[in-house]
Parts: sequence; structure tokens; C-alpha cells
Amino acid sequence: MLLGLSAYAAWGVLPLYFKAVAAVRPTEIVAHRIVWSLVFVAALATLARRWGRIRAALAAPKVAGLLALTSALIAVNWLVYIYAVVSGHVLEGSLGYYLNPLVNVLLGVAFLKERLTQAQLGAVALAAVGVAILALGAGSALWISLTLAASFASYGFLRKVAPVEAVEGLSIETFFLTPLALGWILWLGAHHESGFLRDRRIDILLILGGTVTATPLLLFTAAAKRLPYSTLGFLQYVAPSLQFLLAVLAFAEPLTRAHLLCFGLIWTALLVFVSEGVRVGRREARARRELGAAGPAG
Repeated sequence: MLLGLSAYAAWGVLPLYFKAVAAVRPTEIVAHRIVWSLVFVAALATLARRWGRIRAALAAPKVAGLLALTSALIAVNWLVYIYAVVSGHVLEGSLGYYLNPLVNVLLGVAFLKERLTQAQLGAVALAAVGVAILALGAGSALWISLTLAASFASYGFLRKVAPVEAVEGLSIETFFLTPLALGWILWLGAHHESGFLRDRRIDILLILGGTVTATPLLLFTAAAKRLPYSTLGFLQYVAPSLQFLLAVLAFAEPLTRAHLLCFGLIWTALLVFVSEGVRVGRREARARRELGAAGPAG
């Protein structure tokens, strides 16, 4: 539980880090995040002796192709989220991650043929109404929320089916992205447009971007191996809730009536969905116990 809370709390306060490096353009922040993440996970892979697994994954065309796709998705997610923070749209960023579980549900229905109860269908409909209200009332930055939700849900879905662990997967993803990221950093430096090597504090923060990126993911992976999935489902709302509080209380972003209506409907939808998931889970567990108590026939 402590590992899971630490991971989501770290993701929840991540806007503070991006605000601290807001003087650097978002594309350069993403580039440094990629490069220094590769350094971090390469050191970790060496200590944990994971290079054999990494080479094996790269040698499998289907696995490598899947991770190339997840690399593109996580790069888009990082770029849009950093843009949201530095441009004063942390509220829309938090909304995106509130929507993420519901997008996961839609992906499960569409691609895994999962079925929803009537209550769960109602929850998805409530969330859709909330998004529609925000689109009508304050929709200029709604694309941020939708892009974050779609990109991270798709990333999580593909990483779920990719047969690699967190360290190997992140190592390969950053390996794929590093040539482009490093090229962009060098281009900015050659044209005297880089924010790197100008301010020691900013330089240190950019270098720490690799640790800031990889540590919550590793904490999450450790928690996922030790906690029931339903418990992780509850914990995942810690991050966007902290982002929401930061946006309103620390960054003084305007909370419009459209925002209030949208978030109210999203929170209601999540409450309905989680409650229904718990109810269905308990019913299935009770059925398994009764089946076990009955014993084999004959």
C-alpha cells in the first residue's frame, strides 16, 4: 500500500517539477526527460542484470514493434502534459487522468469483449455528459484532457499485452526515443535556443528528470505485484486529485461553472463505477467460495 501511495503521490505532485523548469520549452523538457531516463534505467538494468531480457525483447519483431508504438504514445502523453502544466492548464490535465479509467473500460469493451453492467454503462454516460458540458462551456483546452486520457489509456492497454516487465519496457522505449530527443537537444544548442547549460539550478532539475520519470513507475510496478488490482484501482485517483488541488490552491487556475459541473459528473461516475466493481467482485468471490464449499460432484 505504501509503495502504491508513493507512486501516485509522486505523479500527483509532478506539476511542481514542471513549473520549476517552465522557463524551458516543453519539447526540450520532454527531450531531456527521455535522455536522462535512458541513463537512469540503463544503470538500473546493469545493477539488476536485465540486459539479456532487453536484448531478447529487441530481437522479437512483434515485441519491438509494440514497444515502438508505446514509445510514441508515451512521448505524446509527456509532451501534452508538460504543455498543460507550463501553460496553466493543470485542471484539464487532472481531468484527463480522471477520464483515463473510463477510457480503459471502453478499450476493454471494444477489444477484449468485456461486458458492462447497467450501472457501469450509466457511469460512462455520466462521464460523457460531463465532457460535453466542459466542451460547451470552456472547451478551448478540452483537447488536452482527451489527448491525455486517450494516449495514456492506449499506452497502458498495449503495455498490458506486451510481454515485458517495467524496467525492460521503459529501457527499450527510451532507447527508441533517445536519438530524436538527443538530436533535438543538440539542434537547440547549436542554434543558441537551448535552456540547458545556462542556469545551474535548471540544469540539475533537467538531469533529475530521468529519476523523476522512472521512480514512480518502478514504485507502481512493485505495488502492482503485491496489491489486489481493485486496490490499485482506488489508489489511481490519488494522482489527479492532488493535481486538481494544486491547480486550484497553488496555481490559482480559474475554476469555472463548466469545470465544476464536469468534475462533479466525472466524480459521480467514478464513484458509481468503483462501487459497482466492488459489488460485482464480492458477488463473484462469494460464488467461488460456495462452489469450493460444495466440492466436486460425484
